[in-house]
Amino acid sequence: MKRTDLRNIAIIAHVDHGKTTLVDEMLRQGGVYRENQVTEDRVMDSNDLERERGITILAKNTAVHYKDVKINVVDTPGHADFGGEVERILKMVNGVILLVDAAEGPMPQTRFVLERALAMNHRVIVVVNKIDRPDARLEEVEEEVLELLMDLDATDEQLDSPMLFCSGRAGTASLSPYEQGTDLVPLFETILNYIPAPEGDEEGPLQLLVSAIDYNDYVGRIGIGRIERGVIRQNQEVAISNYHSEGIKRAKIVSIYQFDGLARAAVTEAKMGDIVCFSGAEDINIGDTVTATTAVEPLEFVKVSEPTLEMTFSVNDSPFAGKEGKFVTSRHLRDRLYRELLKDVSLRVSDGDTTDSFKVAGRGEMHLSILLETMRREGYELCCSTPRVLYKEIDGVLCEPMEKVTIDVPEEALGSVMEKLGARKGELLDMQLRGSRQKLIYSIPARCLFGYRSEFMTDTRGEGIMNSLFDGYAPFKGEITKRYTGSLVASEAGEATSYGLYNTQDRGTMFIGVQTPVYEGMVVGVSPKVGDISVNVCKKKHLTAIRSAGADEALTLVTPRIMSLEESIEFIGDDELIEITPKSLRIRKKILDTPTRLKAEAAARRMKAE
Repeated sequence: MKRTDLRNIAIIAHVDHGKTTLVDEMLRQGGVYRENQVTEDRVMDSNDLERERGITILAKNTAVHYKDVKINVVDTPGHADFGGEVERILKMVNGVILLVDAAEGPMPQTRFVLERALAMNHRVIVVVNKIDRPDARLEEVEEEVLELLMDLDATDEQLDSPMLFCSGRAGTASLSPYEQGTDLVPLFETILNYIPAPEGDEEGPLQLLVSAIDYNDYVGRIGIGRIERGVIRQNQEVAISNYHSEGIKRAKIVSIYQFDGLARAAVTEAKMGDIVCFSGAEDINIGDTVTATTAVEPLEFVKVSEPTLEMTFSVNDSPFAGKEGKFVTSRHLRDRLYRELLKDVSLRVSDGDTTDSFKVAGRGEMHLSILLETMRREGYELCCSTPRVLYKEIDGVLCEPMEKVTIDVPEEALGSVMEKLGARKGELLDMQLRGSRQKLIYSIPARCLFGYRSEFMTDTRGEGIMNSLFDGYAPFKGEITKRYTGSLVASEAGEATSYGLYNTQDRGTMFIGVQTPVYEGMVVGVSPKVGDISVNVCKKKHLTAIRSAGADEALTLVTPRIMSLEESIEFIGDDELIEITPKSLRIRKKILDTPTRLKAEAAARRMKAE
């Protein structure tokens, strides 16, 4: 049986290609808002971090109505680090809209998500967005999309995918690149005509695959998924099973919600093809199947890619511990990390070497930094180590994760970028000239990219674009020097003085300003030379018969460099940690005491020499 009154689609695109803006317009023209209703831009980016960074992190559902047909729309993340969100969301839909920027064309992350969609035999509608950009390359982008589909072994039907030309900001779509269009009707019509309606047995026993989990303080855990077969009813007794493990749990469905616009509407029942939220199953997990008690048939869940990166999260043990955070103990940290596992299928958490530390593995630096930033805003206080790649042994050979890096730079920056990537074991795969800019494609070990992004932005004067994508495993490429700079480490506790900073700033770039509290072992700046330098930023000028303390006011201090969390993660070395609190970010040495640290460094050098 087909549900002709329903379509389920996902929108996939690279970061900043206008996906969330297009969903805004679909909601407006799909009758979700009243005529005089005050609306918010990028309404689907409901998370504070998403609005600040302009990226989608969590997959979200909404629904619009067109010609008596309900269109369930899932807005998916565009960054490969959140691929765990993407892979499971594609199980809920029957087709995808591939959104491509009219100037940038298909990007690496687009390729990643599209590959997953094609593998699941989803139908694809190609939408070239931002056609009103002055630098739009409509014909070239059209060819690049076809080349991408051919590269990914698309079927003949997928190669014949319809292509539309949109301006998400203006809310227009047309079937021709040379016409502006007046509204999104061509897009809605294409969805209705091309995306298949959900098919299944509406009369059969219930079968629902849980693809996402939400949480509410009042009703507890909420499962989200598409009904593959049958009908789900309020107060129904159900069985919960998992394809990859044995055992059956019983539960009772307390409440059911369907997506309607931006809201969740309570319903008493929902049938095959509907995407629903339900509560009542307290220990439901992503990948579980909810079935009728008479026919327990679990569905296979998509295999989520393994993590490639690991960091150690530990309890904050610095002299300033417990002053700014609300949750500071190892119990708080453990509970929060294991709670995150319930929602994030691509995260792994295990106990660390000590009782106060945990090893957290994820898909990339951004994946883990978003988790840290979220915890920080919730009031958690912790320390984290430098990221480490997860090696694998394949056929007796030690292998490491590789990244395929696509770089777009101005021609004048080409030399310095190629030199730096060459030194980091990068292998040039392709090089194309695009006007006054060069497009480079490199294969490079994932660990060799740590700390390079900020250097890259400096070398290209902020004009470079760099995107990386996991590209499998390759034999270990050998040791490299990760950092060519040293740290300026505070040798004394106290408050930074203008006199102390003035005498230190010639040694390198400072991270702190006047009156910043510091402790011994805290990193207060970066030195351009390899090797750490101990500095005293708390030094005060002694009074003499000639000089007065007020003479300090004439000292000129350089503006300090304030590091973000991502920059701090890129910067720290193996012997350093980041102290993260709701109010502050501090970089510090693992061993704070200067003499003990120097002895440990000397012992490590001796062992390396032997």
